[in-house]
Amino acid sequence: MDFLELTKKSRSWRGYDETRKIAREELAAFVNCARFAPSSVNRQPFQYYLACEQAQLDLIQPLTGWARALPEKRLPYPGKRPTAFIVICQNTVWDPDLTRYQRDVGIVAQTILLAATEAGLGGIMIGNFSPEKLSAALKLPENLVPMLVVAIGKPDETVALTEAAPGESIKYYRDENDVHYVPKRRLEDVIL
Repeated sequence: MDFLELTKKSRSWRGYDETRKIAREELAAFVNCARFAPSSVNRQPFQYYLACEQAQLDLIQPLTGWARALPEKRLPYPGKRPTAFIVICQNTVWDPDLTRYQRDVGIVAQTILLAATEAGLGGIMIGNFSPEKLSAALKLPENLVPMLVVAIGKPDETVALTEAAPGESIKYYRDENDVHYVPKRRLEDVIL
């Protein structure tokens, strides 16, 4: 698959096939891709908590918030939850500045999601969580601060990309069949 198709397939999935379990080795392979991503001044301040055991999933899932633009939905639906999480943590011994590496967090998370997509899986970046509560639940040492949660699983929903004309809403939505629509600005509207 070419890179454009890979990026189109790499969506923010909110529904998964819970029968497809993810092995720790698969998660480690995705992190292996991420560790080669660029890093500000090459500090590489992140460490990764890999969760694929049911007890870990049961700890993390209720601490995350999904689909803020759809407050009437309770996503993911029961039976459609991800079967793995990668919690990207900053090691404050390696660098204590938690704001400096915000871009780096996005770079490594996108790298993880592209690797998962290439492997026939999918995921979503989740920023809606309390780092303190997540850290306590996972019993992380004080020097590891959760920066972003990446959910991973085998997608089990329909997501449709559409083009938004100038002035049209770009808010994602679901129709009566629960198809998730993601309007994207047109290429000619984003190039200056």
